[in-house]
Amino acid sequence: MEWGLVHKVWEKWASNNVASSGEPLKAALLINYDPTGPSRLLSTIAKQEGIKVNPIELSQFVDFIKRDKLQSETFIIGPNQYLVTSIHENWFCARCMNTSKPAGEGAIIMQTAAFLLVALYDGSIGSASRAMVAVDQFAWQLGRKNL
Repeated sequence: MEWGLVHKVWEKWASNNVASSGEPLKAALLINYDPTGPSRLLSTIAKQEGIKVNPIELSQFVDFIKRDKLQSETFIIGPNQYLVTSIHENWFCARCMNTSKPAGEGAIIMQTAAFLLVALYDGSIGSASRAMVAVDQFAWQLGRKNL
């Protein structure tokens, strides 16, 4: 794994897309994830911006992904509980169930060859579209490097 390359791609992408006024994402999390690896191989937080996730939350989220019951279970990231609203080949969308924000909150989770990218955003359809563009850009950059 080219950690220097992952770090460089993340830093450039996060500075343009995460946790700043007018940016599409309020937070993002990059998790090492290899579903084909040995069970003793633990997923870890590779990078995070705009959020602090503790190891227990991370473990519960990765277990949710591994159970592959996206349509029948919810997941928690930080203080929010999410319900999956759409599932696609290598990504899915979810809406926050306990938000106090009028326009709501959402999450996009995308799996690449070696990572799970969790992107959190505030708002509804327009915000979700902008968030998806940002997530897709990052995944494309990693894909170019086979990560």
